[in-house]
Amino acid sequence: MRVSFFLVFTLAAMLLVSAPATRAQGVRQGPDPATMRDPDLEKDSHHNLAVAKNYFKLKKAYVAALKRCEEIIAGNPNFAQIDEVLLMAGQSSLWLAEKKGKQSPDLYVIFENGEKRTLTPEQFREMGQGYLNKLITDFPDSRFVNEARESLASNTKP
Repeated sequence: MRVSFFLVFTLAAMLLVSAPATRAQGVRQGPDPATMRDPDLEKDSHHNLAVAKNYFKLKKAYVAALKRCEEIIAGNPNFAQIDEVLLMAGQSSLWLAEKKGKQSPDLYVIFENGEKRTLTPEQFREMGQGYLNKLITDFPDSRFVNEARESLASNTKP
C-alpha cells in the first residue's frame, strides 16, 4: 500500500513539475508584438496625419501631404491609421502626376546617388498606384479600400 501511495505521489509531482514547461512550448502569452505600439511614436504619427490632412484637404498642397505621409510610413509602419496614410499618399501621388493642387510637382525632390532630382508624372503615378495597392492588399477590411479602388480606376493612364 505504501509503495502504491509513493508511486502515485511521485507521478503527481512529476506532472506538476512538467506542466509549466509544456504550456510554454509554442503558446504565447501577452500582447502580440505586431500590435504593440509605442505611445510616443503613435502620438507623433497622429500629429503628422493631422497636418497631412490639413495640407491635403484644405490647402491642396499634395507635395507637403505626401512628405508627411512618407514620414509616417517610414517611421511608424505599424501606425494604427496606416491605411488612411496609404490612401492619402496614393492620392497625393496620383494628383501630382496630373499636376493638380496648389504645389508644383517639382517641389517634390528625391536624392539619388547624391544628386537631387524630381519625378516624372509616370513615376508619381507608379508611386501612387503602389501605395493604393498596398492599402488594398494589406488592409482588405479597411474603410478606405473602396476609395482606393476608385482612385486607381480613375487614374489608369498609359
